[in-house]
Amino acid sequence: MQQPVLWEDIRSLARALLAHPEPRRAALCRQILQGAARAKRQAQATGRCHPRWGDGSLDRAARCYPLAPEPFPGDRDYAHCLRVALAAASRARK
Repeated sequence: MQQPVLWEDIRSLARALLAHPEPRRAALCRQILQGAARAKRQAQATGRCHPRWGDGSLDRAARCYPLAPEPFPGDRDYAHCLRVALAAASRARK
């Protein structure tokens, strides 16, 4: 069974992206998604969390990086990061 993507996963991923300059965000997003996938595989294989990436959730993987304070959803830059996070999470689940 696939782990559900929760709102907290999306928010944390978006906040991690927001804490970095725009040109770095796409690579950071890929890195966080890969880390979460790696942690999920380890947790399934061993029953233990990955020492860096955690339990396989996007929230835990995103929290390996500094998170920007959460602005209001109408903040243009944050809204962009939320869209990127939603799209990335959607692609990763396919």
